[in-house]
Amino acid sequence: MIKTESAGGVVVNGEGRVLVVSQHGTSWSLPKGHLEEGETPLEAALREIREETGVTRLELVRPLGSYSRHRIGADGGEDLSELKTIHLFLFRTDATELAPRDADNPEARWVERGDVAGLLTHAKDREFFASILDTI
Repeated sequence: MIKTESAGGVVVNGEGRVLVVSQHGTSWSLPKGHLEEGETPLEAALREIREETGVTRLELVRPLGSYSRHRIGADGGEDLSELKTIHLFLFRTDATELAPRDADNPEARWVERGDVAGLLTHAKDREFFASILDTI
């Protein structure tokens, strides 16, 4: 099993909605992705949010912590070949327009806070989001 690190964000707009992205058009998650060589988790989070949503105006509020989970497999189940440690940060933005630049993440949308956990595909992502919902 490979162990990797990813980073991303919970991005909240002025209406209190949260940004979510479609990965490969088959699953939904918070915007995030693997750290590139020499990148800090915060740098990776900013880059991944920009690539997956087009949002560049981000204000860091605070780190939200980390959790580990297996990657999502092609069948929607867990792919045990990779264990990811995911670092998430809370951001605020005044951006409203979304323009994903990453072909692997073709869609981004603003979702009401209370609806986010139900939309996220991976159970660990849902569990983490539910655990921080009252703090965002």
